[in-house]
Amino acid sequence: MADVLEFTYQISDEDFTRAGEASSDVKKKLKKLGVSPDVIRRVSIALYEGEINMVIHANGGTITIQIAEDKITMILDDKGPGIPDVEKAMQAGYSTAPDNVRNLGFGAGMGLPNMKKNTDTIDIDTRIGVGTKVTMTINL
Repeated sequence: MADVLEFTYQISDEDFTRAGEASSDVKKKLKKLGVSPDVIRRVSIALYEGEINMVIHANGGTITIQIAEDKITMILDDKGPGIPDVEKAMQAGYSTAPDNVRNLGFGAGMGLPNMKKNTDTIDIDTRIGVGTKVTMTINL
């Protein structure tokens, strides 16, 4: 494997028909690289949750995946409204998703908790009115 493989995905806002495409593509790439099924599962869950959050809350954004010898790094960068209370947002079941999103089966308030649970590190850099950058890593 090269030093670092990098893939970038543009996420559209409010496009639930395409939500999950990035995480699905990354899953296929990791399988081809022979990454363990447990790591693939963790990456897929964390990335899907982040991708859905970008669609629901953040007007889309950019996902960058870096695959190195020792870790997989997922960087989700958006220009959304920011997260007013990260601590509250990390609580299972807390959601600010609107009713129309909940009616589609999303917005149960498990996105950030599942992202944290399935990664080795998660860093959330958020600024109100500017956007949020979430960096997650999974050690190999």
